[in-house]
Amino acid sequence: MKTNAFEVASRYVYPSLRRRLVEILYENGLKQTEIAQLLHITQSAVSRYLRMDRGALMDVSQFPDIDNELRSFADEIIKKKPSEYKVHRKLVEISVEMLGKGYVCQFHSKIDPEVNPAECSVCLELFG
Repeated sequence: MKTNAFEVASRYVYPSLRRRLVEILYENGLKQTEIAQLLHITQSAVSRYLRMDRGALMDVSQFPDIDNELRSFADEIIKKKPSEYKVHRKLVEISVEMLGKGYVCQFHSKIDPEVNPAECSVCLELFG
């Protein structure tokens, strides 16, 4: 294994979750500048997420439970305007949840052919 689960989570899962969150907020009628302020990122980053230039390698919307969690979090963000740390914490929590449910295994094996999901149960045992 050349790429460990934490690298996959930080390089691919977290950005994909953030991209989906940006999409959901945008679908709710928010402007790019408003989304940037709420997520504590730049408007340029929001634009890149919407153009699929960032966080597009993994489609987290294919997991209904994760997508529902992101939709619920988007509502909370709109209503409560949480701090940068709370936004980050929630995205990390969802990243770990995805690891624990085995949602990342096939993706991990695609970016690191040495990973065999049939033999590896590291994330399931640690985070499941």
